[in-house]
Amino acid sequence: MEPTRKSFVNVLIKLIAVTVVVVALIYLVKYLSYASQYESTNDAQVDAYINPVSARAGGFIKEVLFNEHQAVQQGDTLVILDNREYLQKVKEAESLLEDTRAQQEIHGAAINAAQTATLVNKDQINSAKARLWQQEQDVKRFQNLLKEEAVTLSDFEQVQTKYDISQSDYSAAQNSLKTGDSKVRELQSRYNSLFAAQKRAEALLDLARLNLSYTVIVSPYTGFTGRKNILEGQQVQAGQPLVSIVNTRNKWVIANFKETQVHDMYIGQVVEITADAIPGKSFAGKIDAIAASTGSKFSLLPADNSTGNFVKIVQRVPVKIVFADTAGYVLKAGMNVKISVKKAAN
Repeated sequence: MEPTRKSFVNVLIKLIAVTVVVVALIYLVKYLSYASQYESTNDAQVDAYINPVSARAGGFIKEVLFNEHQAVQQGDTLVILDNREYLQKVKEAESLLEDTRAQQEIHGAAINAAQTATLVNKDQINSAKARLWQQEQDVKRFQNLLKEEAVTLSDFEQVQTKYDISQSDYSAAQNSLKTGDSKVRELQSRYNSLFAAQKRAEALLDLARLNLSYTVIVSPYTGFTGRKNILEGQQVQAGQPLVSIVNTRNKWVIANFKETQVHDMYIGQVVEITADAIPGKSFAGKIDAIAASTGSKFSLLPADNSTGNFVKIVQRVPVKIVFADTAGYVLKAGMNVKISVKKAAN
């Protein structure tokens, strides 16, 4: 029985060994066949826009209306700042604008009054001119009468005096009209300058209202919030990041292919995406962009081979891949994926 058992064990071992070799050969053939038709890499991750939402205005936080990793829609209110100071700025700007408009009404009324006064001055000039003409005729008549000794010298001097007074009145009326015209032009200039003041007041009011709107901070797009690091009562400064929003409606994959793999790749080429997080499921995608340089050239301290420390390293070229549909949006930003690209036919 002992030799028979040993013979059985030997046969079993040989059978297992043959099976392993056959399976290995099958997988090797499949791999070689796959490798001859596809370029693949597992140096790839899902990417998305992660936007830090910052404060546009400084102040104390009144309310925080989100939780960590909460789903938010575009336009949802995230944070409300204390707006009392900004409300006062709006009221101050409104008062300045109302004062400017009131000044315009006052100057408009003054211009109308001054223009009416010039009309009165013109009437006065006409009246003075008429009196002057009458006195001039009287002077001529009394001159003739004086030559004929029909009137006394005293009578002539009285008529001459009235003529001089009429001439002075006529000249004064003309000067008064000139003064009135100058007054109108002065008021008109001031009135026109108030339009510029009104524009400045309107601009200040718009700016105050804009700053007031900044006290309500909303989500720039639909997605999920990140870590919550702020609380009510905390003071924030303009430009300070408050929370990050992960955009879930725009995702793509950055795959780092070896430099020996990207030669036959082209924009629009179809790719297959598989994720470690969802085994057995694949997603369709296509190449959207191929980087113009290797990833090392974008690094903060790129390698400088001229120093003499040269070691040949296969470089990686970043390739941007977009999902063919929204099915791939179930993958979260940062997840590892595998990319397979069918080689172009030669």
